[in-house]
Amino acid sequence: MAKQGRYPQELRERAVRMVQEHRSEYTSGWQATQSIAGKFGMHPVTLHEWVKRAEIDAGHRAGLTTSERERLKQLERENKELRRANEILKSASVFFATELDGRRPR
Repeated sequence: MAKQGRYPQELRERAVRMVQEHRSEYTSGWQATQSIAGKFGMHPVTLHEWVKRAEIDAGHRAGLTTSERERLKQLERENKELRRANEILKSASVFFATELDGRRPR
């Protein structure tokens, strides 16, 4: 599930689309981003990050797509849970081994 920020998704998409459509009217992409961000009342860096993310998702820029990033986060959480479960099982096996053996661990 995507994180919802301060701005609605429709506004984000519209601002990104405007930067992409009007980029040729400015001397640089950053100038286009600054101008359009001002019109929407947001910080230019915020809009710049959205534009970068849209370019990555469209395959125009190198990097992990949004879906790949979400999948990676999911796998990292799952890995963390499995490591924790593994530690619990190791502790339990030591406990039961010593109980059955009758000796205390050193």
